[in-house]
Amino acid sequence: MNSTSIKIKALTKSIWVFHVACSPCNNCDIEILDALTPRYDLERFGIQLVGSVRHADALLVTGMVNKKVVDRVKRLYEQAPKPCVVIAVGGCACSETIFRDSYNACGPIDKIIPVNAYIPGCPPKPEAIIMGVVKLVKALKGES
Repeated sequence: MNSTSIKIKALTKSIWVFHVACSPCNNCDIEILDALTPRYDLERFGIQLVGSVRHADALLVTGMVNKKVVDRVKRLYEQAPKPCVVIAVGGCACSETIFRDSYNACGPIDKIIPVNAYIPGCPPKPEAIIMGVVKLVKALKGES
């Protein structure tokens, strides 16, 4: 077993996520926080929100990437330990939706950093966020 497969195996056991808010309207952020409450209890899957990107296995990115945050998003991704997965949460992160033709838009998040999973919706419900993360874990394990 090489070091990358060991890291992927450890990653799928307990994912620590860091929330990156790129000028969101906060609806997706509220749904992410709702998924972490005891009602949905993401921690039963080993998913835990961390306060530093240096401790994160995954980035949950919400909102539209504008000119002010594009360099910060790149820097956060570079600071995350590898392998790191990126999950785009919400319509703005996935495809910019209503901000597509805005003067300040820099494109969906996959034009800035590589994205491993997309969770569309405006905002996506906590069940969709949980299902998206679980599907990503299964894909990393090779079960999909």
